[in-house]
Amino acid sequence: MFIRPVPFDHPDAVKLNDEVQAEYHVRYGDGGDATHLDPADFRPPNGVYLIAYDEDGAPVATGGWRSQDKNDEGNEDGDAELKRMFVVASMRGRGLARRILAALEDDAREAGRTRMVLETGTKQPEAIALYTSSGYEPCTKFGYYRFHEESLCYAKAL
Repeated sequence: MFIRPVPFDHPDAVKLNDEVQAEYHVRYGDGGDATHLDPADFRPPNGVYLIAYDEDGAPVATGGWRSQDKNDEGNEDGDAELKRMFVVASMRGRGLARRILAALEDDAREAGRTRMVLETGTKQPEAIALYTSSGYEPCTKFGYYRFHEESLCYAKAL
């Protein structure tokens, strides 16, 4: 297993993003995550996008962070917003999400970010378990879904 940074619009990133959007549709019954994401958001030093590859070179997990500062959607100065954490179904339960999360936290800290924030949903208990067991605590809601009942927001000081 190896993890490497790729552009957000890299073909492997697009493939995994399509898969996570399909999973959101199954869990929430809508068109997926409508949060606007620009590939430029994930370009260092303002963010990074990572993909984990298996021993055969197939993309199996992903995640990224992008810089956010105080804005009208509830972010604070120094925030790094976690986006598109996902592991393909056949590779779940092997610690890949935890490895990507740790790499993203390290990268954001090195970039000078002071807090990692994320939004997930009530129908993603696996994600909630990962984040809370990794030191994330509920925080004031932020972002596109801040007014949705199924939205949950968490933060962790870096």
